[in-house]
Amino acid sequence: MTLEEIRNKYRINKDLHTHTRYSRTGPYLHATGTIMENVEAAVKCGLDEVAITDHGPKEIYGLDPKKLPDMRRDIAEAQKKYPDIKIHLGVEANLMDSPNGLDISPEDIKDYDFINAGYHYGVPKCGMIANWITFKLPSPRGWKEKMKKKNTEIALRALYNNKIKILTHPGDKAYFDIEELARACEETGTLIEINARHKRPNVEDLKIMAKYAVNFIISSDAHKPSQVGRYVRSIGLALAAGIEIGRIVNVVERQQI
Repeated sequence: MTLEEIRNKYRINKDLHTHTRYSRTGPYLHATGTIMENVEAAVKCGLDEVAITDHGPKEIYGLDPKKLPDMRRDIAEAQKKYPDIKIHLGVEANLMDSPNGLDISPEDIKDYDFINAGYHYGVPKCGMIANWITFKLPSPRGWKEKMKKKNTEIALRALYNNKIKILTHPGDKAYFDIEELARACEETGTLIEINARHKRPNVEDLKIMAKYAVNFIISSDAHKPSQVGRYVRSIGLALAAGIEIGRIVNVVERQQI
């Protein structure tokens, strides 16, 4: 099926992974849109739900928890203006070597409607330098397996000790045991993301994960409003991996006239 055929046959009804200006590094914006702009883009795409999921607080471009009331206020304003779309305040928490495997404590999880979680650089206790070298460059013998084991242990700790809605872009930026992640997502009911921004998971990753009783979700991982709701390439990856459309929880068929 071509990308155009996919676009004509399918759409997504929710995008639960988007970023806004609240993800920032000091004065520098990591993402360009406001909450209102992301919501307006979602409405234009015909979505029923959209989530604002800025980066977890320990990341160099993570959100400032002190600004959560401002985010809630912005969402309330957007919800009032666009009552027909459901707007969530989530967070893309960071995998890190902490007691619960995340950069958000169990006590603070209640501040969000739900949490997604994924691996990123720029976070303390995440093996950033070693992972970057191993993932990007020829590395010393044994490094890959060592980092893969450590990364997987942290991810499993996060999955089994927190209620995570979506495991974001598994396999991106660092090595993980994809099969172990899939098994954990099956046991915890965590959705596996097919990310529209990153190269992983790729077709081979998805083939491995599809062997388990897991469901998938497509996310734009938008960093500017024009990217909200993108999905076509991700459906192409799923089909190439042999994943049935019914296992992707936010894909629906367009009504044919």
